[in-house]
Amino acid sequence: QVQLVESGGGLVQTGGSLRVSCVVSGRAFSTYRMGWFRQAPGKEREFVAAISWLNGITYSADSVKGRFTITRDNAKNTVYLQMNSLKPEDTAVYYCAADTGRTAWHPTRYRVYDYWGQGTQVTVSS
Repeated sequence: QVQLVESGGGLVQTGGSLRVSCVVSGRAFSTYRMGWFRQAPGKEREFVAAISWLNGITYSADSVKGRFTITRDNAKNTVYLQMNSLKPEDTAVYYCAADTGRTAWHPTRYRVYDYWGQGTQVTVSS
């Protein structure tokens, strides 16, 4: 069973920065497509960013482009989400997810991801 553990969430003021991390168990991390999603109270889970397994191609939601950056370190089995210029509307639980490649990749669709972390809370105060 693959396990994902997020960390790095917290409380930050508007305009501040945070980096959340996700450590993935097992030996196959380098072959996983990885994604970050978030869910605010009363709202549906939404795509934030994703990164491919082979050449590091990234995708980001329009709402975070230019502010958030997804990266991965295959040697550490870790994917990161660097969040800059945070806004109150970024407040949510952030989840990382792993897509093992069973199907064609649709990075923005949460249903294609096979494993999920427990989430980490990010709160941006105004």
